[in-house]
Amino acid sequence: MECFVCDRIQQIKEGFNPYFVKEYETGYAVIADFQYYRGTTIFLCKEDKEELFQLEPSFKKKFLEEMSIVAEGVFKAFHPKKLNYELLGNSEAHMHWWLIPRYEDDEEPKLPVWYGNPKERFNEQEKPSETTLAELTATLKETLDELFY
Repeated sequence: MECFVCDRIQQIKEGFNPYFVKEYETGYAVIADFQYYRGTTIFLCKEDKEELFQLEPSFKKKFLEEMSIVAEGVFKAFHPKKLNYELLGNSEAHMHWWLIPRYEDDEEPKLPVWYGNPKERFNEQEKPSETTLAELTATLKETLDELFY
């Protein structure tokens, strides 16, 4: 059975994933395919594991620390009111954190992102153009490069 996250990581390694932003010791920061919430970013775990407790303790600690750094970068780059964090794995079991900026002008800013209709959030209209994607990745990369940890 193919793993979507592993495929995306392989694309990064081969140099043709346009959503790629930055590599870390334990994962990769990428802009999400769909930008219903501008700046939505995913942190892909380098290890193909389904649960946090499956990671070696030192790797797990570093993975959580690096996810937090990426989250800080998303917050500083896109200036949301709030940042949501999700590590679900229902559709793709390979661990990947969703870092979802929420803005004051969201249609339903107090409701969780999964409350809305997925057909609205994950449709072709929400895919960024090449220009927008380049802007999002450049903005986030610049911000992440400025964070020193």
